[in-house]
Amino acid sequence: MTSPRAAVLDTFAQHRCSAILRTEDESAVRPALDAAIRGGFRIVEVTMTTPNCLKHIADLCAQAKHDGLDLTVGAGTVLTVDDAKQARAAGAQFLVSPVTDPQVITFCRQHDLVSIPGTFTPTEMMNAHKAGADIVKLFPGPSNGPAFLRTLRGPLPFLRVLPTSGVSEENCEEWLSAGAFGLGFVASLFEPMDMAKHRFDAIEARAKRITDKMRKVGAQRARDSQVTTA
Repeated sequence: MTSPRAAVLDTFAQHRCSAILRTEDESAVRPALDAAIRGGFRIVEVTMTTPNCLKHIADLCAQAKHDGLDLTVGAGTVLTVDDAKQARAAGAQFLVSPVTDPQVITFCRQHDLVSIPGTFTPTEMMNAHKAGADIVKLFPGPSNGPAFLRTLRGPLPFLRVLPTSGVSEENCEEWLSAGAFGLGFVASLFEPMDMAKHRFDAIEARAKRITDKMRKVGAQRARDSQVTTA
């Protein structure tokens, strides 16, 4: 039987993209997340800095179960083990941090959660990997993003790297070609002006374009792999 942690990793490997919401506007949280989900995102992350983050995580999990929706929900900006405990209690299936804390990674391992700590240098990534991280978040994104990742993966091809900042609808194909395990879309999905004006239809349309592009890239890579191994 597949463990919850393995199932979440499989979901990341399948969809390759997550919608990451960070906002101070409580009234925009669920409408924005719902727009991303309607647009095709099946992995969503609510940061702990978002108002009533834990309630929104719990509500999303409950709704997904009620509606039979294949949705994976995680918590972002998890800085301490106490944060991790609260996120897990709310139903989060993966925990993301802007930094690497071995104690948070250990907590995830103990409770069958996927851990995604923040890293920037090859040394930080390797240390996180050795500590048990499932995926390493590339944060902040370097100015030469995809080129940096391509160079990094030369000697470290076994790392699952998830870039977040610097990822957009326009460059997502380049990031994937450079070897990204998945991509996190933050302000490039939840565009600040759309959030401020509550233009959730624009967020939904953008989400659909992004997820359509991600699926096409994934399908092409699968075809290329079959040709290579034939």
